[in-house]
Amino acid sequence: MGNSMVWNQTKQVETFLQKAFRTISDYLNEATLTKLLEEREGVDKSYCELLLANLRRLVVYCEEGLEACRIVLNEEPFRKTAAEKVLYRVYHLCIAEYFTPKNDVWYEDSRSAYTGRNSLKFRQTPPPSLQALLLSLESEFQTIREELEFYETDYRTKMIQSK
Repeated sequence: MGNSMVWNQTKQVETFLQKAFRTISDYLNEATLTKLLEEREGVDKSYCELLLANLRRLVVYCEEGLEACRIVLNEEPFRKTAAEKVLYRVYHLCIAEYFTPKNDVWYEDSRSAYTGRNSLKFRQTPPPSLQALLLSLESEFQTIREELEFYETDYRTKMIQSK
């Protein structure tokens, strides 16, 4: 893959991560456990705590990926190998955390892709605002996942060959 293609993908991922980071950060800055519990009667407090913990983890991964993209994009000359490593890590941290978070508080129903519906399913009923936040980000996470799937196999192949 050429330098310009990797640079363009890194730029695209940087833009995506900036938006995802800002959206999730804004939500977390306003959300409190008390407010979330008030949104819908019967929401489990411990489940809400896990949801918030997973959002915090996701926002940290997005911020770290964003910073790594910026560093790689600003280096002269552009280092394709470093950019590929960053894209691989974004795929495995940010994208994986979004679709398969720790503690399985939500999961991806892969069959939903064929129906045109949202693929995220929640283990319990989440607060409406949190559910809306995650579902609003889904199409962009899906797009970036499709863009970066190449790095899943390519980077691993390169690592195995270099040993």
